[in-house]
Amino acid sequence: MKYLLTTAVAALLATSAVADDWKQDYQVIKFGILSGENEKDRIARYTPFEQYLERELGVEVEIFTAGAYDGVIQALGADQIEFAFLGSSSYAAAYTATDGGVEPLATRLRRDGSSGYFSVVVTRCEDGYTSLQDLEGKVLAFADPDSTSGYAVPYFNIAKEVDPKTFFSAIPFSGSHEAGVAGVAQGTFDAAATWQNNETDGRWQRMIEKKMISEGEICPIWESPEITSGPFTARKNLPQGLKDTMQQLVLDVAEKDPEAFKMMIGEVEDTPNPQTDWQPANHERYQWIVDMRDWLKKQRRS
Repeated sequence: MKYLLTTAVAALLATSAVADDWKQDYQVIKFGILSGENEKDRIARYTPFEQYLERELGVEVEIFTAGAYDGVIQALGADQIEFAFLGSSSYAAAYTATDGGVEPLATRLRRDGSSGYFSVVVTRCEDGYTSLQDLEGKVLAFADPDSTSGYAVPYFNIAKEVDPKTFFSAIPFSGSHEAGVAGVAQGTFDAAATWQNNETDGRWQRMIEKKMISEGEICPIWESPEITSGPFTARKNLPQGLKDTMQQLVLDVAEKDPEAFKMMIGEVEDTPNPQTDWQPANHERYQWIVDMRDWLKKQRRS
């Protein structure tokens, strides 16, 4: 019996040592976050999560930011960062750009069991627009070429109703969701594409909470079909032990560090159907986004 116990312990220690082998080559772990909001707020939201990872991993962890979505995607492709929180479209862009060199590890889980959100087109309430048809000849701003809810999904679905290139007077990129909504409020754009989880929680509602815009200033006039939430993504060429460990830490953060979880998801109090956890993800659930981006690319070429 003593021999069997000794053997079992030795095997367990050996397995643990193999699982931690990655620490020899990855003494600093970097994860990227997209430019959906201003950099100061992004870093503030994810700093508690960064600290949680450092405690659990026993190595240094750094947040990587870029001025545009493509900066995070390129950093993944160039092996400059190990992980990233991506939207569905930016994941598809990274998957295509790296020839399948990235893989999703986890995605959001909401109270009702869903794991999606919506793209919306917002306008100034005072302008009185109620549908896309009211925007003929107007300026509709998209967020970023690699944004799921800020470009790919709204463009793909709006194109089923009208030809965006001729129907609107211009379809510029604002650079971020906040910049697009702010541009609408300031009169720079007539409308902008952004995201929301529901009628009370989304990018434009959170801007009201942060007093960046006023209550009753912005009104949504169009909503997309449900979008699969973007994944926490890893480079596929990382050691399996590192990927497994990081996936588990993301899945465990709501329980192990509730405050870090609350900060990183950025939801306001009393949000209907809030994110309650993370769940494992795989590539299959994002293949339709890859196909949609391929369609969009062909449209631009034509």
